[in-house]
Amino acid sequence: MLPIAALVAAIAGIIIGAPTLRLKSDYLALVTLGFGEILPQVFRNGESVKGFNLSNGTKGIAPINALDMGWLSWTGVVASKVNVFDYTTRYYIIYALCLMFVFVSLRLRDGKLGRAWLAIREDELAASLMGVPLMRTKLWAYGVGAAAGGIGGAFYATSLGGVNVDTFNFQFSVNVLCMVILGGMANVYGCILGAVILTWVNYTGMTEIGNAINNTFGTAINMPHYQFMLFGSVLVLMMLFRRDGILPAARSKHSRELDEAIEARGTGDETAEATA
Repeated sequence: MLPIAALVAAIAGIIIGAPTLRLKSDYLALVTLGFGEILPQVFRNGESVKGFNLSNGTKGIAPINALDMGWLSWTGVVASKVNVFDYTTRYYIIYALCLMFVFVSLRLRDGKLGRAWLAIREDELAASLMGVPLMRTKLWAYGVGAAAGGIGGAFYATSLGGVNVDTFNFQFSVNVLCMVILGGMANVYGCILGAVILTWVNYTGMTEIGNAINNTFGTAINMPHYQFMLFGSVLVLMMLFRRDGILPAARSKHSRELDEAIEARGTGDETAEATA
């Protein structure tokens, strides 16, 4: 099912991404968030589309068959079926998928397609003048990203034994965005670091921080209620003091420092002219 999930998600990503090819910067972000809010509503209300049950509404898809290990079960190391409570085996499966995605991401980054993505991100006009096909390259970005999401979603649904639309809300998109910004945009390892930190904060960190504050100051603060405030504060602080994230990509960091130096030099020349 993983290749099928990747293919279906890639096609959906291309269909959704095609109308947004002429947009960039803030406008692209707004449209992307808009699609992120529209699609859950489509699936939430898709239980009866002219009499056809498209998405089963809020009931979603359940139950889903347990993970089948196939030929790996012949080794005798793992069972043929992985149930919901077999956390160890599921951990190694998702670990293997993560390693696969890291390998693919690094290969893409250093390959022809990855360099084209970098060129478009830095200067779309210059990239087009150098012969980079903008439409095709952007569609590849949508397709590859959606395929990765499809594989992760298929494993997630199978791991839980079911899936419904209420799992994927706006907060989920905010979490992913914060992971990328915190860890470092355009850096694979930075994104992994951001994901690890914020996953710990979401699941255990907020509670542990709240308990530590309550024990120290004798208060009764429920820290999980301030999750969005914490995320908003992280975004503001990162934009003010470390825009490239904790582990910035060397190329992005060098480009930003060069732009700042050129801007500072231009400001100094204008000041000198005004003084003269």
